[in-house]
Amino acid sequence: MHGGFDPDKNDSASLRDKVLLSKSEKWRILKNITTVSFAFMVQFTAFQGTANLQSSINAKDGLGTVSLSAIYAALVVSCIFLPTLVIRKLTVKWTLCVSMLCYAPYIAAQFYPTFYTLVPAGILVGLGAAPMWASKATYLTQLGQVYAKITEQSVEAIIVRFFGFFFLAWQTAELWGNLISSLVLSSGAHGGSSVHDENDTFTDSALDKCGANFCVVETDDNANLQRPPDSEIFEISAIYLSCIVAAVIIIALFMDPLSRYGEKRRGSISAVEVSGVQLLTATFKQLKKVNQQLLIPITVFIGMEQAFIGAEFTQAYVSCALGIHQIGYVMICFGVVNAICSIIFGSIMKYIGRVTIIILGGLVHGGVIIYCLFWKPHPDHPLVFFAIAGLWGVGDAVWQTQINGIYGALFRRNKEAAFSNYRLWESAGFVIAYAYSTQLCARMKLYILFAVLVLGFVGYAIVEIRQMAKVSEHFKSMTICSTCG
Repeated sequence: MHGGFDPDKNDSASLRDKVLLSKSEKWRILKNITTVSFAFMVQFTAFQGTANLQSSINAKDGLGTVSLSAIYAALVVSCIFLPTLVIRKLTVKWTLCVSMLCYAPYIAAQFYPTFYTLVPAGILVGLGAAPMWASKATYLTQLGQVYAKITEQSVEAIIVRFFGFFFLAWQTAELWGNLISSLVLSSGAHGGSSVHDENDTFTDSALDKCGANFCVVETDDNANLQRPPDSEIFEISAIYLSCIVAAVIIIALFMDPLSRYGEKRRGSISAVEVSGVQLLTATFKQLKKVNQQLLIPITVFIGMEQAFIGAEFTQAYVSCALGIHQIGYVMICFGVVNAICSIIFGSIMKYIGRVTIIILGGLVHGGVIIYCLFWKPHPDHPLVFFAIAGLWGVGDAVWQTQINGIYGALFRRNKEAAFSNYRLWESAGFVIAYAYSTQLCARMKLYILFAVLVLGFVGYAIVEIRQMAKVSEHFKSMTICSTCG
């Protein structure tokens, strides 16, 4: 992904120069970028919408969160061993098609959700996810290289632009997926039920168990937490399943294979040419670096905070006080604010610096966690739910843009191993949060989340101090050398 062109290698550079470097080809490349971005948007409309409902619609015995935990546990293994093998066997285009299809059984399992259907289907999603993301990254990177050659622009600038466009489209999936679920659930019979409609005694007793006091085992007396009618869940799942099939068809019919742009060329897929064992070895070697060790807690926190907003907040606060039919609307607010802030933070970093943005993220998430510990959610104050979701989106946008940037900046010579570590520890954060989801009450989960945030922030601060000391030492040595000269 990060390797450049090497004229001494036996690649197809000359072939690309003759066949593909025409001005008309750039429009074809832009068509392919749009196709991939749109297909992922459709795909994750289905997956994000389904994932956000799991802790609520499959709350019995923690089935929904266990299935989500299975996804991320499988993803850890998949990241290390599968991408290279699958892409070499199937090529990038067909890896995308097969990997996307791996999501279909998980959606289909919503028609008959048990541990024997949902958990294996979740494992399949995790195994398919890593090859899918690796092939997407390979495709965008290689098209970026060719496009830069045609338009005589900076390769890095074009690749960043292509990835920016892709993630902008991908993040809107949060909006569409949640909108579908909310519209279906709100229009159905379940949309009318609320603890607020019952007598005052029931309302008070039910609401007292929401928020930080929420425990999964004590939800029987809350009508809001009852599973919606099967007909509504089946309708949502049928729409989502159609989205998965549509996404695969879009890739199969409208995306040009990477062979058109030199798929077999050496150096074109540096990130995925590393074998699973080599990447595993490099990943653990990377762990010996002090900066990498210091960044582990904040990376784990990124996984945990995403798991919290997607599973704990939706169940303990939104479902409990407002009803399951409101989850989608609240999560739309999270997704939209997240997408907008991702663009803003990416743009203003060069003006105000990374440190300022990360301090903002820490303060926002820390403040929201503390507020959630004391706030008693009530259906009479619906705007508070949206405000918290929006602020959580601000914090998440900080981590997603800035911590990724730190990994890229600190470990330029070992980017594959560094980002493998990032995926590994972020996925570990998801797995940890989902693993204790059914065992602990919301208050204890908030305490743990806050402790990991503080630990992560301290680790990050030490990294920045070490870097400043390194830069200072470098300038000092340069000054001494110039004086000597």
